[in-house]
Amino acid sequence: MLRYRALWLGIGWGLVFLVSYLTLSPAPPDFYLEFEYADKIKHFIAYFCLMFWFAQLYKKIKIRIAYVIFFISMGVFLEVLQGFGGVRFFEYYDMLANAVGVAIAWLLTNGRLNNILFSFEKNIIQRVQQ
Repeated sequence: MLRYRALWLGIGWGLVFLVSYLTLSPAPPDFYLEFEYADKIKHFIAYFCLMFWFAQLYKKIKIRIAYVIFFISMGVFLEVLQGFGGVRFFEYYDMLANAVGVAIAWLLTNGRLNNILFSFEKNIIQRVQQ
């Protein structure tokens, strides 16, 4: 059981807000990745991080699947909204990159990467408190 669960949940929902803001912002910050398909890598990383984070907080398969559905739907919804804005563009490949990020994070957290946040609390935070 996570000792600082409320903190981790707050950070997770802050990440959801950040991804939503960056997706819909007419002038998001530039992360200086300038090569072909760099934006797809950014989409992949953002949605990978979201799913990976929430998979650390929820262990039940049904809840994790609900988050898979939620994050993929969020990516589609935000991409559609982006298309209505007139400044940024609707792209199917962005949706695909989002979904692949979610799927890979989900797969990885079903194995050895299942308890990283728990291990962090146990090994790092407890040592700092001693």
